Amino acid sequence: MNFLKRFGMVIIVNVLIMITINIILNVFGVQPYLQTYGINYASLAAFCLIWGFGGAFVSLLLSKFMAKMMMGVKIIPTDAREPEAQWLLQTVYRLARNAQLSKMPEVGIFDSPEMNAFATGPSRSNSLVAVSSGLMNKMNKDEVEGVLAHEIAHVANGDMVTMTLVQGVVNAFGMFLSRVIGHILSTQVEEKSARTVRWVSTLILDIVFSILGMFVVTAFSRYREYRADAGGANLGGKDKMIRALQRLQQETAPIPAEAPMASFQISDRKTKFIDLLRTHPKLEDRIARLQQGV
Repeated sequence: MNFLKRFGMVIIVNVLIMITINIILNVFGVQPYLQTYGINYASLAAFCLIWGFGGAFVSLLLSKFMAKMMMGVKIIPTDAREPEAQWLLQTVYRLARNAQLSKMPEVGIFDSPEMNAFATGPSRSNSLVAVSSGLMNKMNKDEVEGVLAHEIAHVANGDMVTMTLVQGVVNAFGMFLSRVIGHILSTQVEEKSARTVRWVSTLILDIVFSILGMFVVTAFSRYREYRADAGGANLGGKDKMIRALQRLQQETAPIPAEAPMASFQISDRKTKFIDLLRTHPKLEDRIARLQQGV
């Protein structure tokens, strides 16, 4: 049921993105970029910018709603009486005030055995910080505060908007290049095959540039994670931030080779290629940076 719910939400969001972008294209009067004489580069640039940024920004605007629906986040009311909920709420509010946020984030909790937390929302003044039940059950209060400080730092740094802008630039740049190259390739074949060559080559190049763009986006994401760690250390205390990361490291440590069923264990060795696709740096690297004060 959860899978069907999430799949349905993804379909709805993509439909909304397509409708929104088509409306924007019509409002701004963006003409087809392929003309009888070749490519109209101004129209192509407008087309790619709208499609590249449109999907990213619609997703950003719906991010809080999507998180609540897909993750089952239950928002903690400001008048919550349960001690754990009240502590969580007040801790987030205190950290948010220290970060000089103009409006307090919504605070929520979702059911998951894993230690997890995230911050989302379209802006600093319209954000959500949510933690998993597993995190609340497995971490002590100092460790939880370190995690919360990290998430508040993301909000204070405007990371949601920044990552959306980066993704939009990457999307638009990849779309522009794939269509230009696809058109050039189509001019090298007979006229009857040109349309097929242009369509197929553009599709393949869209995929190639999307994959290459992932390296740019994930590299910037890792940089923002280091920055959020530093911000979390300033807001909640470096020791708490380090202890939270160490606790996560313990939780994700590989099973010892002598453990039963060790033959089914996936190797923990990470290649440089896989590291380039990480959205988060390795926990040991994050801990080392905090300890060294980098």
